[in-house]
Amino acid sequence: MKGKIIDLTHTIHSDIPGWDGSCGFKMDMVLDYKDCAEPYVFRKHEIQTPSGIGTHIDSPSHCAPGGKTVSDLDIDNLVTECIVIKNTESDNENYIFMPESILEFEEKNGKIKPNTFVIFYTTWNKYWESPEKYINNHKFPSVHESTAKLLLERDISGIGIDTLSADTGEYGFPVHKMILGAGKYLVENIANANMLPEKGCEVFILPMKIKDAAESPVRMVATI
Repeated sequence: MKGKIIDLTHTIHSDIPGWDGSCGFKMDMVLDYKDCAEPYVFRKHEIQTPSGIGTHIDSPSHCAPGGKTVSDLDIDNLVTECIVIKNTESDNENYIFMPESILEFEEKNGKIKPNTFVIFYTTWNKYWESPEKYINNHKFPSVHESTAKLLLERDISGIGIDTLSADTGEYGFPVHKMILGAGKYLVENIANANMLPEKGCEVFILPMKIKDAAESPVRMVATI
């Protein structure tokens, strides 16, 4: 593989931010080295976790009855070209990506190609290690439903954002309903999007292939 590899995944542990305040992740040691006899020395853990934790994917079935589950998603839609739409108002918790942000990108870079994954970079990921600020009573930069509609006209593969959600929940979850209802997917809590150029990347979004799951943690990387 040529080019630079950027890890877009936050590390999962029990203190990371979650929608309801606590991420709900728990990991227990069930076998440690000291409990083993040489030469067979192992360490094992048992984990309990919500499916929508850390950097994770929402499949269509998350809010579209009968929609594709995580295990149904086509790998050709998960390994694809990627672009980045960048926030022009750093630290504005009320910032909303409007269609103009897409049109400005296209004026500079050309029309977005079908099956492109679109990342919205808000700068909000800098608060990841401060969960209270990151959650911020669900006030963080988000995406307007008209922007989602425009991207669906471009036949994108999905959208991602470096906040808890593309919707704050203040007006419901119209972006979720629109994107997932169209058979696309969402990725939330993206890390290190600041390290990506606006275009010229390929993204690899690799969820746990869990049967019937509506959401899953992902290991997500991009190549430049």
